[in-house]
Amino acid sequence: MLKDKNLRIPMILLFLAIGGCASLLPTYEPPTVSVSAFRVLPSNTLNPKFEIDLHIINPNNIMLNLQGISYSASIEGHKILTGVSNELPVIEAYGEGDVRLVASADLFGSFGLINDLVRQNKKDLSYQLNVKLDVGKFTPAIRVERLGTISFR
Repeated sequence: MLKDKNLRIPMILLFLAIGGCASLLPTYEPPTVSVSAFRVLPSNTLNPKFEIDLHIINPNNIMLNLQGISYSASIEGHKILTGVSNELPVIEAYGEGDVRLVASADLFGSFGLINDLVRQNKKDLSYQLNVKLDVGKFTPAIRVERLGTISFR
């Protein structure tokens, strides 16, 4: 038992706050993030740029007030695209929204992928999309990972 009476009330409030936050987490579902469009942008440099449209679905009863997003895409383990943005919509509770991103190609990752493709005759390529959604200072970032295969059969 606490001996200092001045600390009892703040400690009780702290435990209630921690318990309240913990009880909210089990019902939280990560948003669904999918690529809805992918375009090559005109460029005068050696480093190509791409425009990527993401569609985000919020399956929760609280809105996502997105502050920032960072993302990367890899093919066969080679990081191909990376980017960030802070121009994002608020996605309402049980709502959805679209985000348009501009990504830069990683030349060394792209060269590594091309080298592997030339040496191997693959009919399927594995890909990985990692997205980190920042929803503010007091909420942990939401991380979404999508894995899949691109088939050339």
